[in-house]
Amino acid sequence: MDGLTEGHLRELAGARSYERGLAYVDAVSGVRIGDDVITASVHGTERYEAELTPAGPLGLTGRCDCPYGQEGNFCKHLVALGLTLIARGADVPRQRKAARRRARGLDAWLSALSRDELLALVREEVAEDPHVRRRLELRAASAQGDLAGVRSRVRELLDTGPFARYGYVEYGDARAYTDQAGQAVSALRSLTAAGRAADAVALAREAIGLLADAMEHVDDADGRLAAVAAALADAHHDACRADPAADQEELAHWLVRHALDDACHLTDIDPVDYEDILGSSGMAALRRHAVAAWQANRTGWSEKSLMQRLAKAGRDVDTVIAVHAADLTPDGHTHLVIARELEAAGRRAEAREWAERGIRDAGDLATVDTALVDHLADRHAQAGRLTEALALRRRHFEARRTPLCYRHLRAAAQAAGCWPAEREKALDLLRAAAEHDGAEPSDRRRPGAAEHRSTEAGRVLVAVLLDDEDVDGAWRAAVEHGAHDTHWLALADRARATRPADALAVYLRLAEPLARRTGNAVYEQLVELLLSMRDCHRRLGTPDDFTAHVAALRATYGRRRNLMRLMDEHGLTG
Repeated sequence: MDGLTEGHLRELAGARSYERGLAYVDAVSGVRIGDDVITASVHGTERYEAELTPAGPLGLTGRCDCPYGQEGNFCKHLVALGLTLIARGADVPRQRKAARRRARGLDAWLSALSRDELLALVREEVAEDPHVRRRLELRAASAQGDLAGVRSRVRELLDTGPFARYGYVEYGDARAYTDQAGQAVSALRSLTAAGRAADAVALAREAIGLLADAMEHVDDADGRLAAVAAALADAHHDACRADPAADQEELAHWLVRHALDDACHLTDIDPVDYEDILGSSGMAALRRHAVAAWQANRTGWSEKSLMQRLAKAGRDVDTVIAVHAADLTPDGHTHLVIARELEAAGRRAEAREWAERGIRDAGDLATVDTALVDHLADRHAQAGRLTEALALRRRHFEARRTPLCYRHLRAAAQAAGCWPAEREKALDLLRAAAEHDGAEPSDRRRPGAAEHRSTEAGRVLVAVLLDDEDVDGAWRAAVEHGAHDTHWLALADRARATRPADALAVYLRLAEPLARRTGNAVYEQLVELLLSMRDCHRRLGTPDDFTAHVAALRATYGRRRNLMRLMDEHGLTG
């Protein structure tokens, strides 16, 4: 195909999908070369339809109905089709020209037929192809306003029975069902175009309900049926717009009922999108029905969501706040949402009151939403209330005692110009907690003691001292209270220039279990530790000891070729 190369495919797909596509070239079948698009079937775990557009506005593009392709990616199936076309070489342009000639010839032939000849042709196709017959029958019923006939046919189209096995439509049959269900959308649009918009509205609602029921019994992994649902929603909207005698009160009531129904998640119909159709009186009815539903169930997610959307559409901040305030969460998260809404409306004093109320109502700062603490502390700092910001950060750290809370406390104390004193108080709190939790004395004193002997408070103490760049203090805390292996490694890396013997002990302990495991990622970690050991031995003046250690390692694990290769690359030859 003109201009298509393996490098181009690799660029579009990425190295991983390209490499996987190489294995699927033999799975490509039924290549159909047209003027604008080239399609084929690619067989893998399922049969997928791949489509390449050689000369689109963006150059070569592709579509595939596999899950990865449905996300908009240039998948391995498209790579396989592209490689197939490259292998065919000059034959592809010739076939595309032939396809163009055939398309022009068909169009010219059809244009030259008389009305009677066209009718005869259509009747012949209808007699031979039952699928064509059903589609045309549905169009005819819609155009003629035969509501009973259209309704009967739509119900047939949305019936999963002919495709289901043991009551469920498997993935392999879902596409055929989805293609059939999509014909219901065409029927509704034809009904609207025939001047039967009111009938189309009623039938669209029935179809939405039927499809919602069907979704429970269909594997829609590729999202095709969800697309049909969205198309049904669009057809309903267009039919409502085309109906000049629409009952706005009834439409508003249906929209609210639908928004509170499970089918809403299928169609994604937003009542606010109907504002221009409903008009002022219809929107008033919509709000009235929504308020009634919310008052009947103030904690319902759907009811709250609908109220919030309507209130925001009408810029009614007080209603938004009332909806949230009716169902406050104990961790203060809802207070934060209210504070942000008020802040966005320029009502900063009220926003601060709600944020402070959230802290008070939560009571225990160990359980409060951290984002609420961050919000209020930031607002205190921005307003120059540094003492209040520091007090809040201090209370939060005392309740949570995490490295993140410590960093926030440090920033607030530095801004207030009192970090040294505040730091000592915070460290004393962590030391007391670590002493209270306790660890086995025999293990505490050994550098690099196993992490499961450490305490939570001890691990936090080591982490914050490391964050403060207090390596000596962190080492003492790790020896006294234990530490996580990641902290021991960080300590050894930072301290080996001044205490190589202690660092070496840590590296040896961490390397011991790694040496017994396999896998390239493990080998990379082990080699990093060996390089650090080599540096420690160099500083200690004991390079022969390191050489002996490497030799012993090679003698024990010499059959692990990837490990040996990695060691060779780094000069760890023993």
